[in-house]
Amino acid sequence: MRRAASTGRTAAGGGGKDAHGRGDRSMSPAPPRRFKRLASALALGERVPLATGFRARLLGLALLPRDRAGPGLLIPRCRSVHTFGMRFPIDVVFLDRDGAEIKRAVAVPPNRMVGVRGASSVLELPAKGPTRPPRRCARGRGWRARR
Repeated sequence: MRRAASTGRTAAGGGGKDAHGRGDRSMSPAPPRRFKRLASALALGERVPLATGFRARLLGLALLPRDRAGPGLLIPRCRSVHTFGMRFPIDVVFLDRDGAEIKRAVAVPPNRMVGVRGASSVLELPAKGPTRPPRRCARGRGWRARR
């Protein structure tokens, strides 16, 4: 058996480290780098990162796998979001100035935009439960006009 250089333990043995000296992969993944320095806030009983910088506000949960998205992201001073670059559907909760829920868009699929005029902030959450396939209009386009 070969030994891991830094730990002195065998590579195949336990100890919570793999052959390269990294931690156990079965633990929950670390938060994304762009969320590490963000302050957190309590929104609807959930402790979530607070997106105050340009990059965190622009990207939101985009480009992240579902397991690294964490509990979600609160975006203050915002009333619409896009899901371009998303790898999974999200629940979008629009909040008023007091933090009360105005509207909830459930399982918004990637490549969409949603918004509410009276919103003061937006909470992006990974969608829970089974997601429905996107609706298609008669001509086969991926969007549907609002009436």
